[in-house]
Amino acid sequence: MKHLLSILIFLFALTGISRGQDRPIVQFSGVIYNVDSNVVVPYVSVTNMTDKRKVVSANHQGYFSFVAHEGDTIVFSAIGYRREALVIPRNTDKRYTVIIKMKAEAINLPMVRVLPWASLDDFNRAFMSMKFADDDLEIAKKNVARTSILAMAKTLPRDAIEMNGLNFQNNHIALSNKNMNMQGANALTNPFAWGALIQQIMRGDKSRSNN
Repeated sequence: MKHLLSILIFLFALTGISRGQDRPIVQFSGVIYNVDSNVVVPYVSVTNMTDKRKVVSANHQGYFSFVAHEGDTIVFSAIGYRREALVIPRNTDKRYTVIIKMKAEAINLPMVRVLPWASLDDFNRAFMSMKFADDDLEIAKKNVARTSILAMAKTLPRDAIEMNGLNFQNNHIALSNKNMNMQGANALTNPFAWGALIQQIMRGDKSRSNN
């Protein structure tokens, strides 16, 4: 029995060697691109499905190169991309270079709702103590309240119309004060004003003597 098992193992080994000799060795190389944007896809896993699922990785520029056999099935896989596969053809003259184009694949994950409550009791307590937001009418009342308007008046800058009115009022007050000062100063040096004052005094004396 042991001799029969040894013979079978030897036959399988010879079969594998003969198969390996039937398929010549090939230096398999290539670059991997995104089919939509023509941008290289880095770090793609390249798996030789025929040769015991040996895996190599492309570099950051999407380039790969390794030794394979003619007839091997090669699978290219990367996260976010569809899998691509090819078979190395016969009569490659020991070198085979390819350009692999992979298509991006969008994966829709199921919706997950994350609640901030550890249990149903916590949810009930939070719901019962929840404060509802104000409606439009209540928000409008708060916006036109006296305290709100005074607070905005302290922080908001004056607009052009308000500044124009304020400048006009200041100029009017300045001109009024200037005219009053000029009238008061001219009254002391005006002879007509002195004459009018003397006449008023004389009229006052006559009225008192008549009485």
